[in-house]
Amino acid sequence: MKGPRFRRLVAAFLGGGVALALTGIGVSPASASSTSGVVYTLSNRAKNNAVLLFRREADGSLSPAGRFGTGGKGTGAGLGSQGALVLHGDRLFAVDAGSDEITSFAVSSDGLTLTRIRTVSSGGDMPISLTVSGSYLYVLNAGGDGNISGFVGARSGKLRAIRHSTEPLSGSGVGPAEVSFADQGDVLVVTEKNTNLLDTYMVDGATGRASGPETTASEGMTPFGFANRNDRLVVSEAAGGAAGATTVSSYALDPGDMPHAATSALASHQSSACWVAIARHTPYAYVANTGSSTITGLHMQKDDTVSLLDANGVTATTGAAPADLAVSSGSGFLFVRAGGAPEIDGYAIQGDGGLTPAGTPPGIPASAVGLAAR
Repeated sequence: MKGPRFRRLVAAFLGGGVALALTGIGVSPASASSTSGVVYTLSNRAKNNAVLLFRREADGSLSPAGRFGTGGKGTGAGLGSQGALVLHGDRLFAVDAGSDEITSFAVSSDGLTLTRIRTVSSGGDMPISLTVSGSYLYVLNAGGDGNISGFVGARSGKLRAIRHSTEPLSGSGVGPAEVSFADQGDVLVVTEKNTNLLDTYMVDGATGRASGPETTASEGMTPFGFANRNDRLVVSEAAGGAAGATTVSSYALDPGDMPHAATSALASHQSSACWVAIARHTPYAYVANTGSSTITGLHMQKDDTVSLLDANGVTATTGAAPADLAVSSGSGFLFVRAGGAPEIDGYAIQGDGGLTPAGTPPGIPASAVGLAAR
């Protein structure tokens, strides 16, 4: 699918005004206790936003298993971000981008239960990305001038705003895409698509308060999604949506907690790279290319560099307009939300990093955002 609807989807995923070169709680689910895992996505409907749950079988195949209302509102359209859902132990957190809230769920073998303090204000306009470390949760708000804002209580799900934790982005109209803690929990990173910057914030371990930002120029154009392991970042670069111009960079956080490039703008020969996931028990990372409907596999080297698993940048093909990625807790499976289909595509991760299709369940709304797996 390469028609006008496809181009609108890619534009929505990139968001932030980037010019593209592409012209209630839920229905009771069946028990998940006998399955190998669960995958979650967020409906993001303008009314009655909800988390959709899918059972994962031992072969990686998915089947619908429940719908759980957040009590908030979505936007009904793509958020142009990574991290709309985040899974943290036995808690799941979701953005309500249409009502400027965050919803907390308790995770059980039977599904999801809203916590007693189920929703809190996001501390800004249009929350699009969440990240958690220990007891602290931070949200990236993309509306207005944009900001990050912090909360304590992530372990219990009972979020409370951290006083004086709200900090600005590098400016207004920056097109933010994702916020994430580095692994040690003392640094936050934000990607800005429109300014080609990476923002970093220091986080006080005792109070949870962030300070910053310090900015670092991105190695490639339109930095979007990223994933990190051991203070090593893998960042996708959408190159403004130009066909075949996607790149990927890797960074190490230096002793001053600023990103230092290890791989600079590695060409993947694909279009509109946006979302990134690392298979944590392997040396592999994966990038979803919205414009070319492919996944690029990467080998993470010990010197913090990355290299392509496939010379042409195509490790797997997907449904139209792939977006959010999630890896199962044992790193056996990779899932991608293909927003143009719309569907969730599953892949078994092979020992060499290759991907083998593992099935596609029905029932994903076109408005869906975010993906999490266990």
